[in-house]
Amino acid sequence: MKVDRLVSIIMILLDKKRIGAQELAEMFEVSTRTIYRDIDAINMAGIPVRGASGVGGGFEIMPQYKIDRTVFSSTDLSAILMGLSSLSSMIGGNELVNALAKVKSFIPADRAQDIDLKANQIHIDLSPWMGSRNIQPYLEIIKTALQENKLLSFEYADRYRNKTARTAEPYQLVLKGSNWYFQGYCRKRNDFRLFRLSRISNLQMLEELFTPRDYQKPQLDFTKMLASMQIRIKLRIHKSITDRVLEYCTYEDFSPDGEEHFIVRFPFIENEYHYHILFCFGDKCECLEPLHVRSEMKRRICDIAAIYKS
Repeated sequence: MKVDRLVSIIMILLDKKRIGAQELAEMFEVSTRTIYRDIDAINMAGIPVRGASGVGGGFEIMPQYKIDRTVFSSTDLSAILMGLSSLSSMIGGNELVNALAKVKSFIPADRAQDIDLKANQIHIDLSPWMGSRNIQPYLEIIKTALQENKLLSFEYADRYRNKTARTAEPYQLVLKGSNWYFQGYCRKRNDFRLFRLSRISNLQMLEELFTPRDYQKPQLDFTKMLASMQIRIKLRIHKSITDRVLEYCTYEDFSPDGEEHFIVRFPFIENEYHYHILFCFGDKCECLEPLHVRSEMKRRICDIAAIYKS
């Protein structure tokens, strides 16, 4: 029994005075027996639905029962619409379309323009400028597998691009920063893993069902741990890359160095990821201190230069 179908039936009953079981069954492509079970569930949830037999009969919400559509403020409805619209840019499907329609049905006509204006004041587009074309179709496959408790099979590449075949039970889709992941139980590793979608290839949803197991959500906030590992290095940057450097620190870390440059106290951890960040700034950035980081940068630059000498 799907919750979204129950909510849809409730909204239909609110909009229509009466509707038959057969019409609902055809609308949702289920049996009339399923519709009767849905109506029983709606009644158990506290919304009184009664059935009328004969010509023109069907189900209807009892006239004395009312849902207060003013329970949401303009700010509430604007926030909900904004969030649903942002998700729809990456995750399509009838669920979001239906959810948007349901939320809009709660908007009184005299507040529609104000709510629409507020909802469009902030636009969040989660789709990438460029990148893997597989991300969006993979999101749809994983979302379906989550809903139906079906196994996923795929090839997964580590950071050295070594691929291994995996079968996993999906439990959660995660958007962290600009990257999508899914949390699943890996049957190869016999443990939960956080899989990055950009490292996945040949993703398929299997017909085999799995019984969900207890699990803990992945740890996504490493702020405290990273803060304990970070040091501050001294960079001299050209003003043309200010915006890019500000993705990692704040204006308080900048001090002018002539008209064209800044000295920046840059947060840094001595690992491959952070050295790659420095190299992304190209010749517009020079590491001044500490000496061992500057020396490591020079060594890596020499290794790159040696490749191009041949």
